[in-house]
Amino acid sequence: MTTNDFLNPVTTQTWSNGRHLVRCVKVIQETWDVRTFCFMAEQPVLFFFKPGQFVTLELEIDGQPIMRSYTISSSPSVPYSFSITIKRVPGGKVSNWLHDNLKEGDELPVHGPVGLFNAIDFPAEKVLYLSGGVGITPVMSMARWFYDTNANVDMVFVHSARTPKDVIYHRELEHMAARISNFSLHVICEKHGLGEAWAGYRGYLNQKMLELIAPDFQEREIFCCGPTPYMHAVKRLLEANGFDMSRYHEESFGATPADVREEVKELAAEAAEAEPVPLSEQLMVEFSSTGKSVRIEPGETVHAAAAKLGLHIPKACGMGICGTCKVMKTAGDVTMEHNGGITDEDVAEGYILSCCSVPQGDVVIDF
Repeated sequence: MTTNDFLNPVTTQTWSNGRHLVRCVKVIQETWDVRTFCFMAEQPVLFFFKPGQFVTLELEIDGQPIMRSYTISSSPSVPYSFSITIKRVPGGKVSNWLHDNLKEGDELPVHGPVGLFNAIDFPAEKVLYLSGGVGITPVMSMARWFYDTNANVDMVFVHSARTPKDVIYHRELEHMAARISNFSLHVICEKHGLGEAWAGYRGYLNQKMLELIAPDFQEREIFCCGPTPYMHAVKRLLEANGFDMSRYHEESFGATPADVREEVKELAAEAAEAEPVPLSEQLMVEFSSTGKSVRIEPGETVHAAAAKLGLHIPKACGMGICGTCKVMKTAGDVTMEHNGGITDEDVAEGYILSCCSVPQGDVVIDF
């Protein structure tokens, strides 16, 4: 294949939400426990996405299929590849497996890109990025995009890390700050070890730090990502200052939040105590490709209906975020309360997310 063949637009595809086979082409050790994995497609694909969005990896670990979502850390300004940055977590089944096993040349399917947390849908002339730990990845994608495209966006980038050795992308961030005047970098370290020189902010982001770093924060669009306690602290700080929270945007990945777990427990308890729903009030869910159907009670999801039949619709988040459980609905109506895991175009074509779609009558699913 010649260079001209490689660049021929006819052989170049554009990325769209769905399942794609990609190959790992590079592994970068960012810090002692963080690695970046870079991917490309065999046939050139323009991996355009909205900076801040994520993909879901389709993996097999110990013989079991597992789906896991990760934010894209690279920028769509580098179009023929994309990257994800992953921190090794004590006891983390997937993150540790990826660190120990994923290497250059390996192929795996990915689903996406999706996500409401992005720089395109919330344009602003002045932004404030607040990140903690590996939560830096989506805001780094945003910052890289504006940096690479010479955008006229005033950026203040504030990152919190445990120690200086835990600061992800530190050299690149300093390079960006040194090259353009509209990128202001501030790193906060919780502590520093013996022999570690650190002249930056110490402790945790607080009122005084925020006023020093971004005295005009009230005028900025704020994008925040990090551990749940970090984001809760940021929200409390902003609310205490009367910040317009419609201009605050956050993203997080991790275990199901405690309040969601409790809600699930309560619903399960209520269901156990409730009287059986009469057959006349039950709804029929048909899975046309497998020729199976099942009756469900009002309020149950399409995914729950499939599970009753032993049908495995791939699922990662269970909250309408990742888009992994997307299926085609060919008949009937559902109520779908998702969190950005599906595009308006997909909905218009008839696709739904099975994890958060509740039939309003009899429905037919192509699965």
